[in-house]
Amino acid sequence: QVAEGDKEDVDRAVKAAQAAFRLGSPWRRMDASERGRLLNRLADLIERDRTYLAALETLDNGKPYIISYLVDLDMVLKCLRYYAGWADKYHGRTIPIDGDFFSYTRHEPVGVCGQIIPWNFPLLMQAWKLGPALATGNVVVMKVAEQTPLTALYVANLIKEAGFPPGVVNIIPGFGPTAGAAIASHPDVDKVAFTGSTEVGRLIQVAAGSSNLKRVTLELGGKSPNIIMSDADMDWAVEQAHFALFFNQGQCCCAGSRTFVQEDVYTEFVERSVTRAKSRVVGNPFDSQTEQGPQVDETQFKKILGYIKSGKEEGAKLLCGGGAAADRGYFIQPTVFGDVQDGMTIAKEEIFGPVMQILKFKTIEEVVGRANNSKYGLAAA
Repeated sequence: QVAEGDKEDVDRAVKAAQAAFRLGSPWRRMDASERGRLLNRLADLIERDRTYLAALETLDNGKPYIISYLVDLDMVLKCLRYYAGWADKYHGRTIPIDGDFFSYTRHEPVGVCGQIIPWNFPLLMQAWKLGPALATGNVVVMKVAEQTPLTALYVANLIKEAGFPPGVVNIIPGFGPTAGAAIASHPDVDKVAFTGSTEVGRLIQVAAGSSNLKRVTLELGGKSPNIIMSDADMDWAVEQAHFALFFNQGQCCCAGSRTFVQEDVYTEFVERSVTRAKSRVVGNPFDSQTEQGPQVDETQFKKILGYIKSGKEEGAKLLCGGGAAADRGYFIQPTVFGDVQDGMTIAKEEIFGPVMQILKFKTIEEVVGRANNSKYGLAAA
């Protein structure tokens, strides 16, 4: 079991962060190169415990262990070491100016940074949030996703072991409407960074604006186009389009989730994509042959099946998959829809699951307009 943090816990964490950020505190007196050393030390500890963390990530999230170990952990280490290198290399400027004036800029830390991370890449999202904030001398109050708190809490122990002063990093497991909302609306949080759904992003922006006008950074949902032209290398295009959609059980904000294919090669591309999807290995995420584990929880599982149902009802052609992949757990068959039209729900809304939608186009001018006709941003290929 994991303790559930609430507003009172957020208040305590913010007070601890404020104390750590006071002028004259060990963190504020610390040389920038020492902050870099601590980040490198944290990366070393994560690398030391890499096997355990990868297993914990797979147990928590469901992604294949081989991906947790080789992809997620590798990117975590690179991220922390990258920002460790920047800790003493960001500088202000002295600006030439006429007259009896001396003009310069100086970079100062923002202060207490509230950070709210998602469940699809728990370790990596934690590193992406912590790295730049700590390298630049800020303090952190982080709420981790209620679905996947385990690796973040383990890293909290490593942060302490690395030697970060008390109060610099505060990690709270909890739910969005309580702990997350408390961070977003807290008057003593100077900045909030959130990765997650567009709907929750809107709520955070409102909370930030109606409290202390804190700075906000949002990385939200996507319905990213992936455009396949008729002169593409078909082997490469099929495999990369498959990866772009199905990687991480389809649970990627920047997934290539609208696959546009030029009409000359549409039939061939669809046939080969279906063959590839049918060959995708779904099962035990600790099996080295597994490409796709379960979805993160029952809520996501049912949501994805609901989108599949809407695709069939609205006239898209179900070419493979379309249901649960086992009689237990949250496994979903790799699913491919053809004959998808722009106005269909599955073409307009983020599914966040292993459901590929293939759309036909004629000209580059046409497809650029259709690709850009989305309420989402984030990515394209």
